[in-house]
Amino acid sequence: MTSSIAIVGAGPRGAGLLERLAASAPELHPDGLDVHLIDPYPAGAGRIWRHEQSPLLAMNSMAADVTMFTDDSVICDGPIVPGPSLWEWVQTHGRAGDSQVHPELREELASVTAATFPSRRLQSEYLAWVLRHVIETRPDGVRVHLHRTRATGLTEDGDTQIVHLQAGPPLRVDSVVLASGHLDATPTGDELALAARAVESGLRYLPPEQTTDSDLSVLEPGKIVIVRGMGLAFVDLVVLLFEGRGGRFVDGEYVASGREPRLVVGSPRGSTYHSKTHYGLKAPRPPLPRFFGPDVVDPLIAAGDVELREQAWPHMAKEIAWGWYHELFLGHPYAVTMGWDDFALAYAALDWDSAAMHALIDSAVPDPLDRIDFGSLDRPLDGLTAPDLAALQPMVRARIAEDLRQHVDDRHTPHLGAFVAMLSVYGETTRLAGSLSARSRASDMAWWQGFFNSVASGPPGFRVRQLLALSRAGFVEFLGAGMWVDVDGDAFSAGSATLAGA
Repeated sequence: MTSSIAIVGAGPRGAGLLERLAASAPELHPDGLDVHLIDPYPAGAGRIWRHEQSPLLAMNSMAADVTMFTDDSVICDGPIVPGPSLWEWVQTHGRAGDSQVHPELREELASVTAATFPSRRLQSEYLAWVLRHVIETRPDGVRVHLHRTRATGLTEDGDTQIVHLQAGPPLRVDSVVLASGHLDATPTGDELALAARAVESGLRYLPPEQTTDSDLSVLEPGKIVIVRGMGLAFVDLVVLLFEGRGGRFVDGEYVASGREPRLVVGSPRGSTYHSKTHYGLKAPRPPLPRFFGPDVVDPLIAAGDVELREQAWPHMAKEIAWGWYHELFLGHPYAVTMGWDDFALAYAALDWDSAAMHALIDSAVPDPLDRIDFGSLDRPLDGLTAPDLAALQPMVRARIAEDLRQHVDDRHTPHLGAFVAMLSVYGETTRLAGSLSARSRASDMAWWQGFFNSVASGPPGFRVRQLLALSRAGFVEFLGAGMWVDVDGDAFSAGSATLAGA
């Protein structure tokens, strides 16, 4: 009997799921499989990667690091079906005159390299090609149905799942997968209250949302705009408000167009996400998982009601630091006072954050800059205070510039070792999420996701340099950590813990 599956969301997650279903269909669905892909946005790219966005917006990953296919490095159920990475696709398909590639991307296709951070429009073309390729090469018996509409509801009729569509009749299927990807943020109570007060005072308030979907025309040239949040949406905002309005970066400095506003920016951490690393590992990849794998995670899952910070974080931190020190000892042996084998043996026997662990690291790693510092990674402005906004600017710029230096100077490749370990930890933490206590799920998981994003999902180095140039030119001012925003009469007011003495 033919099976049927509906996938709500036809972006990269939905397309990737279709690829896996098609690869396994001969074994799992020998009698046939109908797959329904549902998305109001272009299939393959979805909302986030759709072509219809500014060509200035870049990916957050290098071309060689992006793929939609499995290879011999992947451990999974089902067949391994290799396919081109984005960089390989550029060389074999994009530059080969694929008639379905937008003509406006020809110039970028000619210049992109393995280490380029491509435009999102180019990624959109790759994702569209991947979906076409998966559909064209699907096994006999697999039928794919594309529904360019929105799913509005999901109900049950016995063992049948019914997906209700905004346009078209309901779909009756055996199973449904929600592959909705990046969802809009639900406003918090404080955000709703601030928005209401802004309306009462005649002020403009843009809520947390995808920057590409925001109406930025309300941000007028020359006006002061308070921005809360310094993650990737903030980076997009900067691109659209400055380069997007005709500004240029020349010899590392910003040349204004006269159409840009002035931004005063802050966040809980008060700084940008850590820059992407621009180097490779000098040592082999660290053997992972080592201290936070199934042998640790499975018993926690079985016990349930896990407190992430108390029960899991010591193992997570030890794993991330393991990646850091593996790279330091084997890639930079001149920076340490003992061999890796001796250090690794002693390290494995000690609890994270214990006095003995601190003593071991301090003895083996003389330079504090070569030691992993989770506090500085998580809260880069901790300990920084300034009497006023003007005095704060060079302080924050110096910290951001130093972070950038460490992520482009290959004397600091332990950052990349820690990143590799964080990816392993992230996978295990995802498995653990459903077994956290209600308190830990609400608080600790949000902290971990924010910390992971700030370390592992930062902007490319060139974006950080552009932000520093905008700060030097006076178009971006940093407000500091522990930011707050309020309405004061007919204007917004803002401050931070960093400026507590101002």
